Amino acid sequence: MISRRLLLFIILTCTAASFFTLGVWHARNNEALDRETYDAKLDAIRAEVRSELGRPRGDTTLPAGTSGRADAEAKDGDGAPSAAARAKMVAQIKQELQSEMGLLPVQLLRERRTSFVELYSTDNLGKTNYGTAGYLGHGYFITVKHGVVALKGEDDRQPSRKIVSVKIVYAGKEIPAKVVDTGDADVEVHSGDWAIIKTREVALPALRVDTSFAYDFADPIFRLGNDYSKGIILSTGYVGQRTSTGLVTCLTDGHPGVSGGGVLDQRGDLVGIPIGRMQGDFRFSFILPLRTEMLRKVPSFDQVDSHTAGDTQ
Repeated sequence: MISRRLLLFIILTCTAASFFTLGVWHARNNEALDRETYDAKLDAIRAEVRSELGRPRGDTTLPAGTSGRADAEAKDGDGAPSAAARAKMVAQIKQELQSEMGLLPVQLLRERRTSFVELYSTDNLGKTNYGTAGYLGHGYFITVKHGVVALKGEDDRQPSRKIVSVKIVYAGKEIPAKVVDTGDADVEVHSGDWAIIKTREVALPALRVDTSFAYDFADPIFRLGNDYSKGIILSTGYVGQRTSTGLVTCLTDGHPGVSGGGVLDQRGDLVGIPIGRMQGDFRFSFILPLRTEMLRKVPSFDQVDSHTAGDTQ
């Protein structure tokens, strides 16, 4: 007679075997279903590939790059832009960079530098002052009044001081100059602190003049001047704001000797002259914007065009 323990063992073993057999059968059914699904997808992919291979080449979609294209551009034989189109594209890129960054081409700055000269004046007391002058053509230069005229208040102890000699340095030589017109300033750093001087005609490029000075805060400028009597030096800076006295503040070097030099805009046009700085601060300067009245004695500027006058280059 079979014991109860043996009977229980047999029942458990049969139950486990049944469950194992059922699990294997279920797994095989799922595997078969997955395989059928995979085979169906594979058949669909193969059908799509055969369909694409059979499609004419003219309908093929090609990948496109991210470079721009101008349909009207002329092309060389190999499909690349022509030399003229490339040159135009490079010029446009340079212009955009210059506009965004407030830059001028180095060559243009070098050309503008040759339009400025060192200015020296001697008074009746034997004292020599130095500054800068910008060439307007036909022997005429623009500078500051306090560089060529002894203004009141410069030295209260010597009220009889007078300028007896004005010279510019051109091609390493001193050339005499005479004052032909001035503003109404009687002190330095004044809206009337300007002067026109004349020498014999010299072979310098005349500056282009813009009397509009349509500037906004933080617009870039370029300043050229005879810093410390060491020759014409370039400095860059930014516009501040117009003052109640008609001057414009700016952030650019205001070293001794730059008075009468040039302030250029982003086109390289002469738009003003540096005339002074904040006491004790060489980086806070004052600009005198050009006005048409400053050119009234200059023959080439009888009819002033704010964008083309003086363009004799």
